[in-house]
Amino acid sequence: MTLRASMCVLALAIVAAACDNAPGHRSIETYVAPDKVLDFRGLYAANCAGCHGAEGRGGAALGLANPTYLAVASDDVIRRAIAKGIPHTPMPAFSRRAGGMLTDQQVEVLVTGMRAEWAKPSAAGSELPPYAEASPGDVQRGGALFANGCASCHGNGNHGSSHASAIVDGSYLALVSNQGLRTTIIVGRPDLGAPDWRGNLPGRVMTPQDVADVVAWLAAQRPPFAGTPYEQTARIDPSRPIEVHP
Repeated sequence: MTLRASMCVLALAIVAAACDNAPGHRSIETYVAPDKVLDFRGLYAANCAGCHGAEGRGGAALGLANPTYLAVASDDVIRRAIAKGIPHTPMPAFSRRAGGMLTDQQVEVLVTGMRAEWAKPSAAGSELPPYAEASPGDVQRGGALFANGCASCHGNGNHGSSHASAIVDGSYLALVSNQGLRTTIIVGRPDLGAPDWRGNLPGRVMTPQDVADVVAWLAAQRPPFAGTPYEQTARIDPSRPIEVHP
């Protein structure tokens, strides 16, 4: 190719590039269908970070990058929570099978990605309580354990303290399942300064029965009609006309 021909080719390439970036000109972009996105970080940021925090550090919900959580929760537990959600809590279902937007493959990418990115085998120990309750808790004993350990930060009533918010508040208990209470007691909330099962009681580590007892006591504090501001609601007589006051 002659020098003149080479110069012409170069000039045409420059003109084409300029036209591609010209105002009002739409460049060609590679489009990936939402159900074809298989990047863990992208899927997590789009679906999980809003509640569980950026990089799994915690937010409105438990931090999923907590190695203790990943040690106590199996892949099946995490997979089920993502796919089907958690009934009676703000955790929705993300699987298409349950009305969400994610394919089974994308759910699996999230499960394996969390494990690969954030799990630490050293977090699992022989003293780690199991994820699920093995035996029913004792409400009375749980109340004594709460007063001895948890109340120092969370307070004895529904007003909390300067260290932490109340966890016997009816509105809070209405939004969290018994298993959610159990999981939080075991794995803690490092993002909020809350210890795990090893630091909840003074002088000793919580046993699985201790955890079950505290959960039983907290569950007993849950109001039957969460969010009702009055103990008794006035009944409306449909036969009486509604009074309108100016």
